[in-house]
Formats: sequence, C-alpha cells, structure tokens
Amino acid sequence: MQYMLLIYGNEEAWNDLETNGKDALDAAHREVFAELTAAGELVLSNELSPADAKVVRRTDDRLLVTDGPFTESKEMIGGFYLVDVANLDRAIEIAGKLEETTFSQVEVRAVMH
Repeated sequence: MQYMLLIYGNEEAWNDLETNGKDALDAAHREVFAELTAAGELVLSNELSPADAKVVRRTDDRLLVTDGPFTESKEMIGGFYLVDVANLDRAIEIAGKLEETTFSQVEVRAVMH
C-alpha cells in the first residue's frame, strides 16, 4: 500500500536549523532515503519550496490565486516521502525516523488510487 508522509515545519524552526541541527536533519534523511531505497519501499521524495507556493480556488466562474501554502497558519509542508510499504504501521515507523518529528509533525496518509 502506498502512503504519503507529509513533513511539516515552519520558517522559524528551519531557520534555527541552520545554526542548530541541520547536520542531524540531513543525516537522518540520508539514512531514511538509503534504507527505503535498499528495501524497495521508496517511490518518490523531495523538498517543497515555500517561496512560490500558491493556493488556487474557483468560485463563481472566477479563479482565485493567493500566496502561501496556508492562509491561516505559519506551518507549511516542507517535503514529502511517497512510500510503498506493507501497512500503516511501517509507514508510521518510517515517519518516526524523520528528524522533523522532534520539532514539528509528519502526517501519514494512505494513497487512495
């Protein structure tokens, strides 16, 4: 079954990482990436840029485009892993290995189709 692991964070926490802990974060991702690749569980993974994020909505035949990944929150999705694993427990185990869980959250969702 495929699961999307959505890595949340905020600009303040990520800026703090530049001076405290970026090496640990990068090392954790390299380790998880290597483990998933070796096990054949990695489908895709990447960082997401907050700089050009847009929210698109359609109302009354108008297309509304606004800045930001979220309009009411400082948190944003900074990256993701798409994994193909045996079950939800394995997806949760992988999410727990990500360093971001020490200062933010990683959301795990099943891919429906």
